Amino acid sequence: MDRAGIFQVQSGVLERYGDVLTPAVFEAMAALAPSDEKRRRLMRERIERRRARAAGRQHLTFLAPETRIGASGLTAAEARAGRFEGAEIPPDLQRQWIQGTGPAARPRSTVEEGIRNVAYALLSGADGWMFDGEDALGQVDTMSLDNQRNLKLAFTRAPVFDEAARRVAGEMNAWAAGFLGRPIIADWERQLAFTTRLFRPRGLHLDDRHVRLEERSSAGDAGFSASIVDTTIFIVHNHEALRREGRSLVLYLPKIQTAEEAALWGEMLDALERHLGLPAGTILVYVLVEQIEACFQLMEIRAALGKHFVGYNTGRWDYINSVSDAAAWDESFLNPNIDSIVMTYGYMRHYEDRVRRAVNTPDARGRYALWQGGMEPNIPVGSAAGVEAGMRKAVAGAEREQREGASGKWVAHWKMVHIVRPVWERAGSPNQLGRKFPPLGYAPADAEALLLLEPAPRTVRGARDLLSVALQYGNAFGRGFQAAALKPADFFGNDDVLYLMEDMATGEIRLSILWEWVHKGARLTAADPATGASEGDPFTPELFRRLLAEEYDKLRQAGNRDVHDDSKSTTLPIAREIVETYVALDVKPPWYVDLLNINLNLHQLDSARQRIARYMAAFSGAGTRLTLNPDFD
Repeated sequence: MDRAGIFQVQSGVLERYGDVLTPAVFEAMAALAPSDEKRRRLMRERIERRRARAAGRQHLTFLAPETRIGASGLTAAEARAGRFEGAEIPPDLQRQWIQGTGPAARPRSTVEEGIRNVAYALLSGADGWMFDGEDALGQVDTMSLDNQRNLKLAFTRAPVFDEAARRVAGEMNAWAAGFLGRPIIADWERQLAFTTRLFRPRGLHLDDRHVRLEERSSAGDAGFSASIVDTTIFIVHNHEALRREGRSLVLYLPKIQTAEEAALWGEMLDALERHLGLPAGTILVYVLVEQIEACFQLMEIRAALGKHFVGYNTGRWDYINSVSDAAAWDESFLNPNIDSIVMTYGYMRHYEDRVRRAVNTPDARGRYALWQGGMEPNIPVGSAAGVEAGMRKAVAGAEREQREGASGKWVAHWKMVHIVRPVWERAGSPNQLGRKFPPLGYAPADAEALLLLEPAPRTVRGARDLLSVALQYGNAFGRGFQAAALKPADFFGNDDVLYLMEDMATGEIRLSILWEWVHKGARLTAADPATGASEGDPFTPELFRRLLAEEYDKLRQAGNRDVHDDSKSTTLPIAREIVETYVALDVKPPWYVDLLNINLNLHQLDSARQRIARYMAAFSGAGTRLTLNPDFD
């Protein structure tokens, strides 16, 4: 392995990525390294809180009003009253009607091929594009570094990017002429300047795969924060080019659970600004409200991030997973079929409502924050009837979010930009900052609403869909496609049913619900003649195993278009092993991604079984998550 100051680097990586892992990057990482010990402590405290809640059979509660928020000195009560100074929304974030999301790299591709992702994004017509280093970015080989290299080349307008953009513009116009009846790019060079560039680093719960500490921590761990690695590389390489063009430096922060974790992010960003000589508050952040615990501390998180904070994003899959996880001990909490848990369903409706109230609570200077709505996963590819129905659904979802107060939403594919963006164009206003809503409440009823279940189906058909997509996602992840177009196997070949663009959250929530149904004896709401199950029957381990075998066999028999033939004896069996082990374990694992990460670049089922068994033993025993790259050495 190679060494760089206080860090070890996986063997051969520095030789191939000296333009990404530069001395300036290592200096910046070293400046933030003192925060890594605190990160470890906070991650241990996550698991301890989770176990304590389960042992005491306690649901989440709001912070006591006198609780201090990070190092700010503010109390929870003061944060809720807006007695802090947030960020002023800069010009390039004032209008973010549509933000696209996706990675800047492709698995095992050349720069010329991978950088096309950036071209599609910046030519899409999206108001902003969140280049993903987290849930949608594959992690096989060195994809995280390919991602950063491509962004650096694109933002400095390297010739390799300009050539890709010129070619991509022609392809996009050809599609638009057939689908929309008109071109969407008049001048590709001018179009490149339109879209705001945003970046999502990996969450605090993940270790980097290629960089670790030379000295072990006090807990005996040599891993190093993926959040720090991603953030420093992106800011160090791109801050000058972005600021020279008058652009903001904007991050999306994922998987935050508490205000104390948000405060750690604030400390790290402050340290990075000082190291680079940037004015305080230069680095701005949206926070994805992906964790139910964060929904109990929205104003506190805003206060903890202070001048860095510009807005919240509401998503679906990750948040549902966090609710399932927080209520794993509660036998009465049982989710229905995944397609029933839309943003207007029970606890999701109350979650969204709290977020919109939080951003429309003024800070000490009367400033509000942005609310970016959730993901539109549809892709306009399929039969004419299927596409028409899918696009109607997508537009209706956008119209609902706009009515509810969102200043914009996300799309998972560039083709959706021109289908959904007109919803906000018709509304006309650049944003909905300061729209009036009732103040946030902190009573027991407000907490209970965040776990509100409503009647909805729970069926064998729903279980098949959960299993099929979970298996496919694990397989795609193992091949490097952390964002993949998927649908249940029973609909392969049916072009009336569209593929949906799915990322890491897809697997997380599907396994969470399956675990719930098996371990809490969920009752089916309808009979299923194929399995002989009757209405009211429990979803037993035996039924789970039968459905797993049947859905797995469908994937083994599927065509190469839906399940790549070269995965059927390599990554697909490993995906099955993970699904089966996760759902069977009495102690619910906190992260499906942990099990996928430890098996990256691995194609031998016996080796995967050993790694999975080690992880499960460590977590069910001491509550320890194994997050280091097992192939680092």
